Amino acid sequence: MHSLQEYTRWKKDMDRQGKSDVRKSVWQLVNSIIPFILLWGAAYLSLTISFWMTLAFAVPAAGFMIRIFIIFHDCCHQSFFAGKKTNAIIGAITGILTFFPYAKWKHDHSIHHATSGNLGRRGIGDIWTLTTREYGGLSPWRRLGYRLYRNPFVMLGLGPVYIFLIDNRLNRKNARSKERVNTLITNASLAVLMGVLCLTLGWKEAVLVEGPILYLSGVAGIWLFYVQHQFENTYYEQAKEWDFVSAAMHGSSYYKLPRFLQWMTGNIGFHHIHHLDPLVTNYNLQLFHESNAAFRNVPAVGFRLSLQALRYRLWDEGNRRYVGFRDAEG
Repeated sequence: MHSLQEYTRWKKDMDRQGKSDVRKSVWQLVNSIIPFILLWGAAYLSLTISFWMTLAFAVPAAGFMIRIFIIFHDCCHQSFFAGKKTNAIIGAITGILTFFPYAKWKHDHSIHHATSGNLGRRGIGDIWTLTTREYGGLSPWRRLGYRLYRNPFVMLGLGPVYIFLIDNRLNRKNARSKERVNTLITNASLAVLMGVLCLTLGWKEAVLVEGPILYLSGVAGIWLFYVQHQFENTYYEQAKEWDFVSAAMHGSSYYKLPRFLQWMTGNIGFHHIHHLDPLVTNYNLQLFHESNAAFRNVPAVGFRLSLQALRYRLWDEGNRRYVGFRDAEG
């Protein structure tokens, strides 16, 4: 556990050194969006040669889409630029490029940050997680539904399709008018953008290029979000015992990626730092991770270890760790 005094000291340092730099933010926009457009164009031109070549271009293009999403993500936190209006404009544009409505996702994600690891406030902006006790009390049909949801082939296979084509296109219940309008504008903009691409390039060509890029980026995005909180000894507490600092430091992983993938994913692997202070811009996350021994002494998850997370299904409150269905039912 970390004291409030420690957090206050860390927060002061983050507020002072973690603020966005206009030049760095603009350069990140340039080195993310331009390569994405060039790779998209190369994928289209390669259709006349081989669809396999198109897929070869789609893989790095999907990587740059993730990088654009991180910019969108920072704009939702009001951390990519100093001005609220600038963040909203860039967030809306990058949201269209990544098929995410700015206002809706901003709302849901802020709730995720405020409730991550809180067993009493699950259900918005997070991955559906049940305790072993809750799972044991479900009907057979509800158990089947939960099993399907947590199945990797469903989560990573159908998940991107559901998120991009259904969930992101609809407003949540009781959404404010500003949020509803933003979602409608995003949907209309996407319809115009895809319509223009289909009319100028051909609908089959547009789908064969955009489809794989969108799908691959969705799979990678879901995987990143999953690994950031679904590790064996993560942090979950009932509402009365829940603590924000502990949830950030022990309930958010440090996903240790190769240098290039760390760059491509906008340093989001330093997720404990991000949850500790969402106002730290993505290009400053590593700086703070390395600045304090307490930040480095957090759950580190490498790629091989992260694959074990596919077996985690339920939270065992008694043993304070994730378990599989067999462990819970055995």
